[in-house]
Amino acid sequence: MEEVQSIFEKLCLPHLDAAYNFARLVVERDQDAEDVVQEAYVRALKGFEKFHGNDARAWLLGIVRNAAYGRLQKHVRKSDLLPFETTIDSETVDDPLPDSYHEERVQQLDEALKRLPVELREILFLREIEDWSYRKLASTLKVSSETVVSRLSRARQCLQQELARAGRKELKHEL
Repeated sequence: MEEVQSIFEKLCLPHLDAAYNFARLVVERDQDAEDVVQEAYVRALKGFEKFHGNDARAWLLGIVRNAAYGRLQKHVRKSDLLPFETTIDSETVDDPLPDSYHEERVQQLDEALKRLPVELREILFLREIEDWSYRKLASTLKVSSETVVSRLSRARQCLQQELARAGRKELKHEL
């Protein structure tokens, strides 16, 4: 058992930050995300004999996804879904716009993402932040490649609509 645990830790421990970030995307509170990751880690260790792939990160994040959705079904109302965390490194960009502009845009993006259904936020996170391939997305989310393409398209379109809606509201307040 110690040998199995050692191999498991070698393959899975490097991905705990990604697991936490992914859990945090789905659930609202830091403590809930930590609980989800801990539950997923225990599930993964118990089921490690079933792992025969070469991508421990995708396998672990799939377990995190299931644990997070399970937690949502038990404990979280739809209105409590989490903000998508986004940062802009203004030091690396030679930008004449004030920091307040960037902060406002990040806030608008965060609010727009909050209004998306969790499955759309999830696929945006995995594709755009984690840089997953369409094949890996299909396998992990247990959907067809066509569904991945259409869901990503819908997620991007919905995000654009939410951002446009926020922009229109902003214009009304300025007038």
